Amino acid sequence: MCEILAPAGDKNSAIAAINSGADAIYLGMKQFSARSSAENFGYDELKEIVRYAALFGVKVHVAMNTLVKQDEADRFIREVGRVWECGADAVIIQDIFIGRAIHERYPQIVLHLSTQAGTCNEYGARLAARFGFSRVILARETSFEDIKKIASFMETEVFVQGALCTCFSGQCYLSSFAGGNSGNRGRCKQPCRKQYSIDRAGFDSPAYRISPSDLCVGEDILKLKQAGVYSFKIEGRMRRPEYVAAAVGHYRSILGGGSGDISALRRTYNRGNYTRGLAFGQDKTFLSSAVQGHLGEYVGTVQVVGGRYFCRTVQRFGKGDCFKILRSGSEAGGAVYDCDGKGGFYLACSARLKNGDKVFITTDAALNERLLSQKRSLNIRVDACFKEGDVPRIWLNGLLYEGTEALCAAENHPLSREDVIACFKKTDKLPAEVAFGEVEIAGRPYMGMAKLNALRRGAYDAFVSSVADKRHALPEGEPEIPQLKMGVNNKTAVICTDLRGVKADIGILKLDDLSCDVEALTRSFNGEKFLFMPSFLTGDEVCRFKKIAAYFDGIYSDGVYAMELSRELKKPLFAGTGFNVSNTFSASYLAENAKYFCISKELSLNEARPLCADNAFILCMGGIKVMDLLYCPFGMTCSSCDRRRLYTVTDLSGRKFPLRRYKTSACRFELYNCANLCLRQDFGAIADYTLCDAASLTHMDEEDVKRELMPVTRGHLTSPIL
Repeated sequence: MCEILAPAGDKNSAIAAINSGADAIYLGMKQFSARSSAENFGYDELKEIVRYAALFGVKVHVAMNTLVKQDEADRFIREVGRVWECGADAVIIQDIFIGRAIHERYPQIVLHLSTQAGTCNEYGARLAARFGFSRVILARETSFEDIKKIASFMETEVFVQGALCTCFSGQCYLSSFAGGNSGNRGRCKQPCRKQYSIDRAGFDSPAYRISPSDLCVGEDILKLKQAGVYSFKIEGRMRRPEYVAAAVGHYRSILGGGSGDISALRRTYNRGNYTRGLAFGQDKTFLSSAVQGHLGEYVGTVQVVGGRYFCRTVQRFGKGDCFKILRSGSEAGGAVYDCDGKGGFYLACSARLKNGDKVFITTDAALNERLLSQKRSLNIRVDACFKEGDVPRIWLNGLLYEGTEALCAAENHPLSREDVIACFKKTDKLPAEVAFGEVEIAGRPYMGMAKLNALRRGAYDAFVSSVADKRHALPEGEPEIPQLKMGVNNKTAVICTDLRGVKADIGILKLDDLSCDVEALTRSFNGEKFLFMPSFLTGDEVCRFKKIAAYFDGIYSDGVYAMELSRELKKPLFAGTGFNVSNTFSASYLAENAKYFCISKELSLNEARPLCADNAFILCMGGIKVMDLLYCPFGMTCSSCDRRRLYTVTDLSGRKFPLRRYKTSACRFELYNCANLCLRQDFGAIADYTLCDAASLTHMDEEDVKRELMPVTRGHLTSPIL
């Protein structure tokens, strides 16, 4: 068994997904949705869609997958309960610690762990299972081997189609720090889709340097199915209903033994002509550096004829069709269908086009109409008995519905079998095909048409309720909001790539390469030594890090998988900023179950204060990592790579973002904010000196450190995000 899971950003997309054959849909509410720019759903709309979906056995998953601040926690849990009572089949949550508390109080609620939680290896999946989640939505970057391993013991959901995030799931802070809109709070402004230059030959001109193409695994979905994946997820709550219908149809065809309709997919939405994604290894099409937005499908080239623009093609186009024009791989303008011509058609375009410009269709009006005309209907068999002196009885697929009044004898026009059939053929808004079995008329029963119509409506309503009423009841009471035991932490911690000469209570070593001489890099450091483990590690990479961890007092990680790993290693855990601790559900658990933990770097000092246990830290100095890039931004041009440790990514405003290259089993990259963090405060202080001379900085006074770190920012410590 497996399911095609389709996005529903609004009611129209939900209906399109169901009618095109989706097995399940996922949608967001007006609050706590990671796609806050989508139309999303209110509770009445949710009930309506749950009811419609249930008619066809389609499940509805509700995404409540944003980070939750302390002052929102109580409302969030109430909203989860209300969503469940409306009939949702599952609730998708990012905060694994809130999920744990909800499961303990309401074990009947089905919880799915959001891709934003960054589950990428078996340790993360084991933690999700231990905390009560029935399914993990794997990070898009998860390797095929790890997908297969996780699917062997837990229900998995894997992305097969749609937009790819530049950054590893749940670890992106670029929109937050560069523009004040947090992706973790559903407000991402997609700065990754802007133009940048990188200071390496061939990449130093502005282009979409860190913007991935859209994912399309195509027939590789069969490999995922064979690996044990249960749910195949289509991304796109911000996209139109025709895209949803095309994507569902494409994968429904492939899973059914067909070849799919890639043309319909390309024409409804296609960024970069698609990539198979990182599960199957980075390909040359992974980045879409020349074109941003919908590319469409190639249909021909421009010929300039008598000052008009002609496209020669055997394909037919018509009014309402729109096109994108590319010249040397870059966008030259947009065009619309003008009129037919011999062997092709003419384009209307305000831009000046040239011979040889390539024409891509981005809106195919006829295709869109066909995709949205698909309808799904129920097959209902009607049996009936109208007997003089008895109440009328109707059976819909065997479900009995009885009238309330006995039928009297007709004086002139008794009810006929034809009257019953004509009436029950009308299904009003119920999408159904009606067939008739035994319709018995006994005696001379009388029933006026108004009452017969009311009987029909009552019978169909009862039938729908029996099939589609999925309201759930929850016991009274809510999970108690944990009250954290406050404490004072005077320790300092430093993240750096060389601990020699560093002055701090805790040193966190971040390796540039796993072949580094760990003993040499930690020699002479007198504090506690923790090994930095990246937020993303494959199973094979975890094995390599486990060997290195033997040299350290504990492990530090931004990935929640480290909770299970630290238990296995029997080593203390330092839960990093990537845990996104934003409320006392997470803080109280980590205060008891980790040696140290970091509070989210997106909280202000005032928001952080209720979370400050005596083992809590706040990032307050040094670099602000805003992205983990698990692909090569240079297109894997290894033969010409200069293999530098540091690069600079520059936006069109001239802001410069350091880009650090490091190596696990392959090259990985970290993008840092254009300004360093610099704000002294009275909590446990952690500094990220990955890009700095940590030994020098830890011996300087405050003013010298500030001068050394220029340009500086106070980040969100004094400027809360929404």
